[in-house]
Amino acid sequence: MHKLILSGYGGQGMLLCGQLLAYAAMKEGKHITWFPTYGAEVRGGAAYCSVVISEKAIGSPVIHKADIVVACSQPSLDKFHDFIVDGGLLVYHSAIVKNMQKRASINYLGVDFSALAHSVNFPKAVNMAVLGVLSVLLKIKRESVSEALKFKFSDKAALILEANETAVDLGINAARARASNAASGPQNL
Repeated sequence: MHKLILSGYGGQGMLLCGQLLAYAAMKEGKHITWFPTYGAEVRGGAAYCSVVISEKAIGSPVIHKADIVVACSQPSLDKFHDFIVDGGLLVYHSAIVKNMQKRASINYLGVDFSALAHSVNFPKAVNMAVLGVLSVLLKIKRESVSEALKFKFSDKAALILEANETAVDLGINAARARASNAASGPQNL
């Protein structure tokens, strides 16, 4: 079972990222829950979702401790840093999250998601780069992610779908590069 919290500012697309991740896992026959939470102001305010992915039925979408936390803002890091289980992973937006007291008992993966999104000329694709990283960490097939994107963006212009697909690939490449560079395996990302 994988328990995740994806968090950031409203408008960064963390809720959509979690939804797409859950849909891709569901396409692979997994049981999933996706539970969004956001402030009244939404865009610019706090927004996060919890995602649970399991081989077995899931009793509750509520997460008290997560295996993986994604923090795409400093307030998200501040709020969820202590929610990570020992041995868990914090994936953080390295261009935005600057201040943290690292815990020796968890692993860290910093990625400049904005740089990846800007490289495809689609600044809103930060969440798609996050999706790519998470698909590698959770071993979700690229085809399943692509199916989720096509389902969600079927009514959008082909260029938007293409930019999102490319941002996912950049996230996948970033996660794989970090894993191959780790001295003692992916647990030290």
